[in-house]
Amino acid sequence: MADTPKDPGPTVVLGERELAIGFRLIGLKDVVEVTPENAVAEFQRVMAHSDYSLVIASQSIRARLSETQRAAADASLHPLAVFVPTPTGEFEVESINALAKRVLGVTLSVPS
Repeated sequence: MADTPKDPGPTVVLGERELAIGFRLIGLKDVVEVTPENAVAEFQRVMAHSDYSLVIASQSIRARLSETQRAAADASLHPLAVFVPTPTGEFEVESINALAKRVLGVTLSVPS
């Protein structure tokens, strides 16, 4: 008998108060409001939690991670970590090509 696919686990959101409120308003239950002091510890805690399938975190958390932690988060597929812009301030956007390479391991190319 073939293995049945595992049901996807829950999504968790980590972010500033405004980000947390926004995700709660759209119905997500697992939302953790973080401060600059506890952001990295909370991120590490949820990344180590094997039940989560998706971790949505504020980009301000990514900026606080060490290079090693950032590389581990970028390489992780279970849970998959996605960083979203902070409600205020600077942000960087990951290109579709970079996202496909990180998540799927493929390079997208468009014929000219």
